[in-house]
Amino acid sequence: MAVDGFFITGVVICLVSALICIVAAIIRQPPNDITILAVAAVELFLLVYGVAAVFRQLGGEPVAGEAWEFWGYWITALLVPVAAFWWSMLERSRWSNLVLGAVGLTIAVMLVRMEQIWDMAGTAL
Repeated sequence: MAVDGFFITGVVICLVSALICIVAAIIRQPPNDITILAVAAVELFLLVYGVAAVFRQLGGEPVAGEAWEFWGYWITALLVPVAAFWWSMLERSRWSNLVLGAVGLTIAVMLVRMEQIWDMAGTAL
């Protein structure tokens, strides 16, 4: 798999967000500004990632795999942080921070898959 700067940046943001939220849950904190902003950083990255992907495609770098699959993953990834945010607002317990932490881990895995689809690396069995 070809690794680019967006991928590395995204994985770092996701893992830092997950770490912040999981530590907050361990120390028994309810969702707060720090954990919410950590998940918001993941969402902001996904928006920038999507815009960059559009520009990459318009610049002549097509998705090597199925474009609908790449964009389907991206749209789904956009919905995950929003759903976790609403969960954390409705149930303000320390366990909601684990849900917020799962966002970072989930999106990191989805980024790996999106990079595989973009480059068609590691998909042949």
